[in-house]
Amino acid sequence: MHVLLLRMKGEMMAKVTEEVTEKSPGTGVEDNGASGQEKETRVTRRTFLTGLGAAGVAVTAQPLIAAVPELAKQSGEEAAAPGTVPLVLKVNGVERRLNVEPRVALLDCLRENLSLPGTKKGCDHGQCGACTVHVNGRRVLSCMSLAVMHQNDEITTIEGLGSPEKMHPMQASFVEHDAYQCGYCTSGQIMSAVAVLKENVGPTDDDVRHAMYGNICRCGAYPNIVAAVQAVRRLS
Repeated sequence: MHVLLLRMKGEMMAKVTEEVTEKSPGTGVEDNGASGQEKETRVTRRTFLTGLGAAGVAVTAQPLIAAVPELAKQSGEEAAAPGTVPLVLKVNGVERRLNVEPRVALLDCLRENLSLPGTKKGCDHGQCGACTVHVNGRRVLSCMSLAVMHQNDEITTIEGLGSPEKMHPMQASFVEHDAYQCGYCTSGQIMSAVAVLKENVGPTDDDVRHAMYGNICRCGAYPNIVAAVQAVRRLS
């Protein structure tokens, strides 16, 4: 590629030096015919640069054009980047195949790779509970767990719990009891609350507070959160 480019550049330089400088004998004045010929054969700086640019485009375009069939062949498939490993996750009842770096947390995998932003990144240190999801029916802090640890595990996020048209009873109870303020921690609160329904938790409000202690609400909506959880527990 570089040899071709240099060869074309040399040809353009040769044209620049090719000028007709014929003059009329003994007068020192250019012959009119020679002057006209010079105008026709002289290559200006602008012409040279234009030609050189065209040559560069022609050379560099060849590998791009050659790559088009390969790109078309790979369409619809995720190309494995260096340093990634294949992974199969079962998220909200759907099997998802992807390639991730071994160091990627389950939280980042859900949000960035699978486009499920309902699981929130709060402290990223396992202290606030905003990233809570269910893995095989148990609540897990997704920021503290690597994605590669959950090959073929059943993972449920807030998106798989219910929808605005068909909410989970716990979601509906949070709305009814106004158990949120800014809403950032709400998805984690709800995922923990649903897990509490299956756990051995005592009947009192204090028991619920203790069971939910890992989920922080910076807006201080704790009384309403407890009320929402207790309402669903009484129904079940």
